[in-house]
Amino acid sequence: MSDPYERAQSPALPEDAGHPAPASALREEAARLDAADPLAGHRAKFALDDAVYLDGNSLGALPAHVPARMAEVIGREWGELRIRSWDESGWWTAPERIGDRIAPLVGAAAGQIVAGDSTSVNVFKAVVAAARLAGGGRDEILVDASTFPTDGYIAESAARMTGHRIVALDPADIPGAANDRTALALVNHVDYRTGRLHDLPGTTAALHAAGALAVWDLCHSAGALPVGLDAHGVDLAVGCTYKYLNGGPGSPAYLYVAERHQDRFDSPLPGWTSHAAPFGMEPGYRAADGAVRGRVGTPDILSMLALEAALDVWDGVGIDAVRAKSLALTDFFLECVAAYVPEGRVTPITPAAHAERGSQVALACADAPAVMPELVRRGVVGDLRPGLLRFGFTPLYVGFADAERAARVLADVLAGRPSD
Repeated sequence: MSDPYERAQSPALPEDAGHPAPASALREEAARLDAADPLAGHRAKFALDDAVYLDGNSLGALPAHVPARMAEVIGREWGELRIRSWDESGWWTAPERIGDRIAPLVGAAAGQIVAGDSTSVNVFKAVVAAARLAGGGRDEILVDASTFPTDGYIAESAARMTGHRIVALDPADIPGAANDRTALALVNHVDYRTGRLHDLPGTTAALHAAGALAVWDLCHSAGALPVGLDAHGVDLAVGCTYKYLNGGPGSPAYLYVAERHQDRFDSPLPGWTSHAAPFGMEPGYRAADGAVRGRVGTPDILSMLALEAALDVWDGVGIDAVRAKSLALTDFFLECVAAYVPEGRVTPITPAAHAERGSQVALACADAPAVMPELVRRGVVGDLRPGLLRFGFTPLYVGFADAERAARVLADVLAGRPSD
């Protein structure tokens, strides 16, 4: 089958000229790519306006059908059925049921993911549990030195509690650093600042060769690219659902525990809903079987069911198709930036190589704190990190015309021009 995003020749680099093509050529190319895009129809499933929304790597757009579902949950399930909904509306089993819906998006079989709590809480569970699984004699926890700060904070606290020491490394150095003292490594699949995609298969294999466990943070990869948790033998993983999975602000995170570890998974937060007999009210703790061990307290049902409804947009969508469009979108955006933006004003720090790129583009920009608010005012919504303009590309609702317009408006802002 032909690649719908294949481009015979870049319009920004015509054969008969050494200069970038005019904006009209890139607009025409964007229109052609959008017309051929097999995922273009999914945009209608989201509540969007005329703005170019490139911040789905912070907060995904609202799936348009979720408000009606939440009205039903609040009005009927809570308002009329009340306590009966724990059984009759399936509230009690929602964490495992939703976990099974997330599983295909990260390459996991059913029964290994439970939804609930925040990413931070799940990082704590995963790191402490992995340290306990690793056993005695292993006193080091390797941590991605460029990690999102909370992951580092949680890992340091877990290390203090379990008698381990933290070794912070560049993710590329983790495979070579793993040794017989390594209990586990906590690594981000995609760097939240740069968009760099780290080597999950190779790093996991190297950790296992050293007798250590691999714990991955999937916040910036789940729903944007293939992960392959089962195929690559990952031990534990965590992720949020409010970015590329569009679950809503603060929507429940999830915890993956590989089936081979579940009978020895010793959670540091053994709550009543992970008990083998939660309504037995026993004074002693007995862990339930399977992914249920990852639960802690009463599920946050309203946000949980909003997430469940939001996941409907993935019905019939293959993650490989999402990845193909993501790479095409980010390639095209980088091309438009190179064609439009005044030289020297921004520097892409997201890797050019597809094997090293997530689904965002980060541009170093000295004027970033002033530029981003003006972009937002002109209808191009990205976000800021220190010294960076960050643009997230969510393939289910971002198109090539969006990418072209974003680059053109960025150029106007940097050049001090009004936008079209």
